Amino acid sequence: MGKDVLVQQLVDSFDSWPAKNSGCGLSRMTQELYPFDKLFSPIKINKLTVKNRIVMAPMGNIDMCEETGRPSDMMLQYFFARAKGGCGLIATGLVPVSHGIDTTVTELDKLTYFPRIDRSRTVMAGWRDLAQGVHAFGSRIFVQLTAGLGRVGNPQCLITQKKFPVSASFLPNYYIPAIPCMRLSDQKLRRIVNNIGQAAADAHAMGIDGVYLHGHEGYLIEQLGNPAFNHRKLGRYADWRQFGLDMVKEIRRRVGPDYPIMYRIDLSLALEETYDEQVMNSTYLGRMRGGRTVEQTLCYMEELVTAGVDIFDVDLGCYDNWWMPHPPASMPAGCFAPVARAVRERFAADNIRSNAGLPVPVVAVGKLGYPDIAERVLRNGDADMIMLGRPLLADPEWPNKAYAGRVADIRPCIGCQEGCLNEFVEGGHPQCAVNPRCSFEYLMPQTPAPAIESKRIAVIGAGPAGMVCALIAARRGHDVKLIDAEDELGGKLLSASAARIKFDLDNYRSYLVRQVREQTEKPNGNLTLELGRAARAEDLAKAGFDAIVCATGTSNAIPPIPGLTELAASGHAVQATQLLRQPALLGTAKTVAIIGGGAVGCEVAQWLTVEHGIPQVSVIEMLPHMMQGACTANRGHLLHALRGRNVRLLNMTRVERAEVEGKRESGAPSRCARLHLSRNCHKNVPDPYVSWSPVLPENVENPLAPKIGNDWKSLELTCDLVIIACGGHPDDALFYKLQQTHAADEMHNIGDGFAPGRVLEAVRAAYRLGTNI
Repeated sequence: MGKDVLVQQLVDSFDSWPAKNSGCGLSRMTQELYPFDKLFSPIKINKLTVKNRIVMAPMGNIDMCEETGRPSDMMLQYFFARAKGGCGLIATGLVPVSHGIDTTVTELDKLTYFPRIDRSRTVMAGWRDLAQGVHAFGSRIFVQLTAGLGRVGNPQCLITQKKFPVSASFLPNYYIPAIPCMRLSDQKLRRIVNNIGQAAADAHAMGIDGVYLHGHEGYLIEQLGNPAFNHRKLGRYADWRQFGLDMVKEIRRRVGPDYPIMYRIDLSLALEETYDEQVMNSTYLGRMRGGRTVEQTLCYMEELVTAGVDIFDVDLGCYDNWWMPHPPASMPAGCFAPVARAVRERFAADNIRSNAGLPVPVVAVGKLGYPDIAERVLRNGDADMIMLGRPLLADPEWPNKAYAGRVADIRPCIGCQEGCLNEFVEGGHPQCAVNPRCSFEYLMPQTPAPAIESKRIAVIGAGPAGMVCALIAARRGHDVKLIDAEDELGGKLLSASAARIKFDLDNYRSYLVRQVREQTEKPNGNLTLELGRAARAEDLAKAGFDAIVCATGTSNAIPPIPGLTELAASGHAVQATQLLRQPALLGTAKTVAIIGGGAVGCEVAQWLTVEHGIPQVSVIEMLPHMMQGACTANRGHLLHALRGRNVRLLNMTRVERAEVEGKRESGAPSRCARLHLSRNCHKNVPDPYVSWSPVLPENVENPLAPKIGNDWKSLELTCDLVIIACGGHPDDALFYKLQQTHAADEMHNIGDGFAPGRVLEAVRAAYRLGTNI
């Protein structure tokens, strides 16, 4: 199959956009196009009128239901908050209808972590309550139905239930490719079609406004509906179009002509545009060649309209290039607008109308949480509606604030995907790194209760934990002093948001700084700043605070490598956090080695190669995998981009010692650092560039994983500059000194000063403490 030109251009641009000085792909929370008249105009979907053009994306409601599958109060209040926030159309997360057929969607004892609408009448009341609650705020809601997960489902069913996962054909499981997925029979697929029809009828009866078929991203509908996965030669469903068409026709038969049907589809899997021939030929991906072409997808979409579909949302990609359907921080804003435009133009050229006689709306997706970009997509005719997922988790009031012209007050999504996606992959439920109320709306009121007694509080450290805690405490009526040794607010966010791919994080930093500044300027003056002077235990003790909160972050770690301290002292090595704030320290370096292959190390490697044109970058990591523990989408995109930039990734490699070669003069290093390394070259050491298969959670054992032996070899690496990206140690000395001297009646230690972590943990702790102190 030939590669599609549009898809190839887009895929290539997703890796290279930060190199452009024009700022292409970078966006800020601006309101140049206010009032957003297109965004806040009504639209008809079949006979249904939606008050504005904002659709809440289906974010998986994993573990937000009772174990029977009945929507719980957690799930209801989560959606009510987004309806109250002004979203026109809400979509639930995926709801499987293939229990008993697809073994990956059901747990032991027939329990499930997915919401269910197919189990029995015991789940129906939850859906009825959900519909009525959303309608109370003038919003509409569709339930997203899926035929199942198939090859992208959890393969633990093989261990817990002694049953193989299933798919359209005999295919490798995504999480453990050594486990095969069994081919589903036509009879079982027909049962799923009937189940879809019944689920749609139940949704209609419960007052849900429409149904939404999950036909993209490599889930079971996609596996039947794409020749990349559907290798069937015989039977009804050997025709890759038939399963989707049968489902839509069965829904129409059960609910009649007026009930809206939405369909989620990818214009292309983009696998062959993402991976080169070497990867395709040497991995299981080679079995997935020949996916739907763009032309085939467009023709199929027109057939789906004839069968009864009223509206589409469209993007690119699947699990095997997971950053496409889940665009992380490192991808540009508005990344899929050209995809929506291609569909809209085709529908206009062919005069495609739904069965209701209306134009078929096309919904644009992909990092559209910036009101000016969202409005521009609609004004330019790229799409009819825009879809927001993570931005509405970060701030449920996004629509209301945009409508009122308060864009600067929108809490931005930072694109980390640690709460909304990685949290439930690791065994939790969806949350949000910057919105600690996300999924806890049923427990935490929108406005924290006023303090019963006003206290004098000192918050030490103006990073995300310190700023959030200080803000909440001050808004509740406490008298708060926020203290930081730096002249600027932000803490580690100042370095973490320096690279262009971190523009989402920089938006969040700007948001927090603005919130703090506004609070300090209020007439009651209950939040004051003391910047540019390090807090001293003696001064704090004398000040007579009722409570002291230490949010002092971390001290940069220097691993115990012989010679590394001397290398740093001589100017031949620098901490990543320092370099990000002072790029001039690069001097004229052409070769760089980064010690530490976590998220920071890999992001710095991308920053060096793309934004600074460093031709030779090596990243050294002791663990088997780069960025181990990071969200698969974020991790995969960075690894793919680094491979394309010829960054040398050395996993399972130790730095034994470092030494200086020659002198560094006038900022022009020349082969001045030598690292002596030991690398495990055993044949089973993982390929560090693998972006098509995930790293399993630490508590999930792969029984088929080959054992990594020991085959350590010595090598040397000479470079102009060494960058240390080894994380940090809790900077908790002040807290323990204050605690020992009883400096205040209440002492608290939060954020990285308690345990180095992510924005997610820092903000969550800060908010909970700020609301309870």
